Amino acid sequence: MARAIMIQGAGSNVGKSMIVAGLARVLRRRGLSVAPFKPQNMSNNAAVTADGGEIGRAQALQARAAGIAPQTDMNPVLLKPESETGAQVVVQGRRLTTARARDYAALKPTLLPRVLDSFHRLAAAHDLVLVEGAGSPAEVNLRAGDIANMGFAQAAGVPVVLLGDIDRGGVIAQLVGSHAVLDAADAALIRGFAVNKFRGDAGLFADGMAFIAQRTGWAPLGIVPHFAQAWRLPAEDSAEIVSRPGGPVKIAVPRLNRIANFDDLDPLSAEPDVSVVMIEPGRPLPGDADLVLIPGSKSTIADLAAFRAEGWDIDLAAHLRRGGQVMGICGGYQMLGRSIADPEGIEGAPGTVEGLGLLDVHTVMHPEKRLGLVEGRLRSGGAISGYEIHIGRTEGPDHAARHWIEVEGRPEGAASPDGRVRGCYLHGLFSDDGFRAQVLAELGGASRGSYEAEVETTLDALAAHLERHLDIDRLLGLAAPV
Repeated sequence: MARAIMIQGAGSNVGKSMIVAGLARVLRRRGLSVAPFKPQNMSNNAAVTADGGEIGRAQALQARAAGIAPQTDMNPVLLKPESETGAQVVVQGRRLTTARARDYAALKPTLLPRVLDSFHRLAAAHDLVLVEGAGSPAEVNLRAGDIANMGFAQAAGVPVVLLGDIDRGGVIAQLVGSHAVLDAADAALIRGFAVNKFRGDAGLFADGMAFIAQRTGWAPLGIVPHFAQAWRLPAEDSAEIVSRPGGPVKIAVPRLNRIANFDDLDPLSAEPDVSVVMIEPGRPLPGDADLVLIPGSKSTIADLAAFRAEGWDIDLAAHLRRGGQVMGICGGYQMLGRSIADPEGIEGAPGTVEGLGLLDVHTVMHPEKRLGLVEGRLRSGGAISGYEIHIGRTEGPDHAARHWIEVEGRPEGAASPDGRVRGCYLHGLFSDDGFRAQVLAELGGASRGSYEAEVETTLDALAAHLERHLDIDRLLGLAAPV
């Protein structure tokens, strides 16, 4: 019979995703068949599964750590924010609806049966399911109808380990305070706790661990020091996207309000020859950039308006006059064209807006989303692979005559006549060592290694880190049959 354990956090961004990924690699190395599971996730950084669905990027990384292929059951509910108050609701890999926060609260209870179906399918196929919570169970105002934390744990009968983050301060209050505000049944389902992101001599916090254990009755499972290589793993939260100073090749990336699928940046950040510079609102695009990379967006038209409001369109024109290069991916590709039409109001009010006009193409939004893992070839030579996750269709002379990729016999992407402006819908291209090396060579740099091999090495290092600092046997002993 399969067992399960749930890792919840005493707050957001305490490191739950990384800990679950590390545990998946630890337990895989111990010979267990492990599957990750997150009942509800909120992220615009989605991964595409082999069956054409989408899940949170963190669950795809956790599946990789466990040595299995990502599947939609690993993240049955994915919320993709489209505005300050609304999000696209993806259920078992497929878009269900777009809902405002208040409407989603009413929808949640109807989703629990599908969440449990996904969980039980994974449990039937594996020895252990590692469940990741979302946010904090101490947000008791959200407890009614909850499917992300204690609501799921109670429904599925899964014991919980609560993770605190000492790096932000107040970890004793995080953990003891969580125990204080939870009702008795929920608090009783938490069986252990751990402290993450410690810096310095962990022995100095021994009394703190004892105090937390005494006040809560939870088993102390360890103090995990800050894992310095964490940045080498694909991030899911846009708050984790930071500039990575490195070598002489400077790639400027405007931080869009609804930036999506920003894992495109990870392989570039890992290159010693590259400095990836995130351009925050209120700052101009730098005049010394070699490449301006416009990333994907969950709300292309709104982000294009914000791009113009920042004056980045003027900076981009100056960048091209200086001889720089521009690349747009997915939403960034759409922005580079002459127009973007949304006749059905998929992203907002129906209408058509003028694009940046750097590529002679036009985009029309369609309700049917294109999702899939793809393989193709560069017209300049060389196989490539990536994934598509978009609702637009883009056509025009620069696409017909100067597409630079062919995917399954069809043209993909577009380029300007001088080749200095390019765009395409394919995410994940920079993970391809050959493609990345070609782009860096064009910019005067060189690629220094294999990105995918580096991710594997980092996952192994993370597993070793957790083996040293967590009581893995005790944690496993807390897992319950499901």
